[in-house]
Amino acid sequence: MSLHLEAQIEDVAETVLLSGDPLRAKYVAENMLDDAKCYNKVRNMLGYTGFYKGKRVSVQGTGMGQPSLAIYAHELINEYHAKKLIRIGTCGALSSEIEIGDIIIAHGASTDSSMNKMTFQGLDFSAIANFELLRKAVEIAEKRKVAIKVGNVFSTDLFYVAEDPKRWQVWSDHQVLCAEMESSLLYTMAARHNVKALSILTVSDNIITGEAASSEEREKKFHQMTEIALQLI
Repeated sequence: MSLHLEAQIEDVAETVLLSGDPLRAKYVAENMLDDAKCYNKVRNMLGYTGFYKGKRVSVQGTGMGQPSLAIYAHELINEYHAKKLIRIGTCGALSSEIEIGDIIIAHGASTDSSMNKMTFQGLDFSAIANFELLRKAVEIAEKRKVAIKVGNVFSTDLFYVAEDPKRWQVWSDHQVLCAEMESSLLYTMAARHNVKALSILTVSDNIITGEAASSEEREKKFHQMTEIALQLI
């Protein structure tokens, strides 16, 4: 049992899927896992462990943003000995050519957060995915004939900001595929603790065009990225 998770050590699998929305974690557990059992309800940040094709896996809500994710990732790694952390989340596309529902796998994650700079004394750290998981995820997607995009993403601390048409321009000019809120610190923490991490994202809105999915679609209708993540266990 840790400060924010009421599970016993044996309740959590070595591979944990991380969902910002705890209700997405609940949906995955109830609809995509066998014999899933809830191990955490603290702060309603739901966590479950079940089986996918006979392989044990956990799925844990983390909340929104890098500070919140850091709490759960830290406890999963240090208290529960998680070895693979795979984010299944949503993102906002930074190109008009990327459509709602497209899957993006984060090869690297840029950020406007100061969390890495505090760790590295003001210097920049390249937060990148585990190559083994990245390569395997691409192979799984190709085998399943699921179209994906692989590249850099932007992990921002700011969801609502003053209207500034230039805010996103520098990122899209440098071929950053999307904006989201967690991947950069996840990759940094994985490097620090020598565990494997990957972020698989589904486009829920397009920042450039203004198109957006509904909250229900964000919660439930992103099966393809989750199936890719589950294959990685």
